Amino acid sequence: MSRNQSTMPDTDKPFEYLWPDGAPNAVGDEALDKPRITIFEADSETATGAGIIVLPGGGYSKLAMGHEGMEVVAWLNAQGVTAFLLQYRHGPRYLHPAALEDSTRAMAIIRSKAATWGVDPKKIGMLGFSAGGHLAASTAIYSERANPLSGDSLGRVSTKPDFLLLIYPMISLIRPNAHRGTLVNLLGEHPAVADREALSLDLHVDRHTPPSFLVHTTVDRSVSAENSVLFYLALLKNKVPAELHVYEHGKHGRGLGKPELAYSTWPDLCLRWLRARDVLPPLPVDHSSP
Repeated sequence: MSRNQSTMPDTDKPFEYLWPDGAPNAVGDEALDKPRITIFEADSETATGAGIIVLPGGGYSKLAMGHEGMEVVAWLNAQGVTAFLLQYRHGPRYLHPAALEDSTRAMAIIRSKAATWGVDPKKIGMLGFSAGGHLAASTAIYSERANPLSGDSLGRVSTKPDFLLLIYPMISLIRPNAHRGTLVNLLGEHPAVADREALSLDLHVDRHTPPSFLVHTTVDRSVSAENSVLFYLALLKNKVPAELHVYEHGKHGRGLGKPELAYSTWPDLCLRWLRARDVLPPLPVDHSSP
C-alpha cells in the first residue's frame, strides 16, 4: 500500500458518504469528490464506548491512508476503540473550506448515530496527523454547538470533538512556522493575510477548545515543533487540559513509529492520557502480584 494513498484501500468495512446527494461545490463525480467515513467497530467483547475519527495527513494534497490511516485504525480497535477513517477533500482539487465542511459533517453524522455503533456520544474525539492535525484542530475551534431548534437532525448535535489527539500537527499558517506546500494546498497561491491568520489555530484557542494531547519531534523539518508548542501554550493560557510530548529524534510523518525509536512510545502515553480523562477505562489491577 502506498504511503501517499489518497483513496480508501480495499476493505469490506461499511462506509457512509458524508453527502449522499453530492458534496457542496463538488467539481466531479470521482472518489476524491465523494468524502466518506469508513467504520471500524471495536470488538463487542473489548469495546470501551469510545470513538475516534482518524484524519490522515498529506499536506492537504493527498491522504496517507496507510501509516496514518489503516495502521492507526488497527491500533485503536485493539484498544477497544471504534475508529472512523475520514476520507476528506483536499487540494489542489479543493481548497478551504471543503475539508472543514467534511470533518464537521463527519462529526455530526457520527455523534447523531453513535448508538448504532455502540459509541458514547460524549466520548468522540479526533486523531489527526500533520495536515490532518490542522483539520482536527480547525474542526474543534470552528465547530458549532448543538442547536436544539434546528430543523435538520444533524443540526441538533454538537460537532465539537470531545478531545483532540494531534500528532506532528500543522497549526500556524503565519511565517516562519507555515509549511509552504500545505498553505498553498489549503488557501491557494496567494492567500490573504486575514485567511492565514484565521487558520492559524493557536490564535483562536479559547476555554471551549477540547482537551488536547500533542506529539512532535525536535528534528521535524517539514512541520516545526513550534506548531505544537504554540497550540499547547494557547491551551494553557485558556486553562484547557493539555499534554505535550516533544521527542528529540524522529522525522516527520512516522505515524505510530518504529520500536527502535523513543518516538514510538507516544501511543502508550496517549492511552494513559485517555484513561486519566476517563475516555478509556482503567487497566485491570493485577492482584496476583506480591
